[in-house]
Amino acid sequence: MINRKSLVVGLLSLSLFTNVLNALEVNITEGLPYVNVEVNGKTIKIQRIQDTSHKLTNSYTKTSRPTPPFGIQPFQPIKGIQTISELDVLDFIKNKLPKSKGILVDARMPKWNKAGTIPGSTNIPFSVLTPSTKVSYGKILGLLGAKKESDKWDFTNAQSLLIFDNGPWCQQGVRAMKNLVKIGYPKSKILYYRGGMQYWQILGLTTIVPK
Repeated sequence: MINRKSLVVGLLSLSLFTNVLNALEVNITEGLPYVNVEVNGKTIKIQRIQDTSHKLTNSYTKTSRPTPPFGIQPFQPIKGIQTISELDVLDFIKNKLPKSKGILVDARMPKWNKAGTIPGSTNIPFSVLTPSTKVSYGKILGLLGAKKESDKWDFTNAQSLLIFDNGPWCQQGVRAMKNLVKIGYPKSKILYYRGGMQYWQILGLTTIVPK
């Protein structure tokens, strides 16, 4: 006969052992070790690098760049557009992307995007969001959920956008937002992650190289 007390103790011990194996030393926040996102049918786990002695060795270690154009951006470069943190980005990825209620926009030029980006993001370079470009910005707005009615765009069902670039010294995200606002995209449907790729990587969060 199985001893009930021994069985309970054994299960508790197994559970504790499993928790220890799954525990992370470096968490996003207390109780939040990672956030999952699906990219091209594959689940990507966004978490922080576990090596506590890890340091960046790429271009994001650089402190100074020619200004202009690489001047420090204001905390809120466009009045009416909310500036957010890494935790807000993760919340957006967790709760908006799976429900198709938002698009995480990498507003950088393709050469930057191809070097690494935030999992779940879509590369829409700031340069393609103006009527003067060779790429049809109207087609892009349509993909974002806007509809053309006569000579005006209807943004009633347009997606919420979370826009980022390289970081506080980069102007690509700000230019993307200015282009969108000029076209008529509602500020209330745009979020700005000012920290960008530099802060994302400084915090050791997962990046991917898009295919």
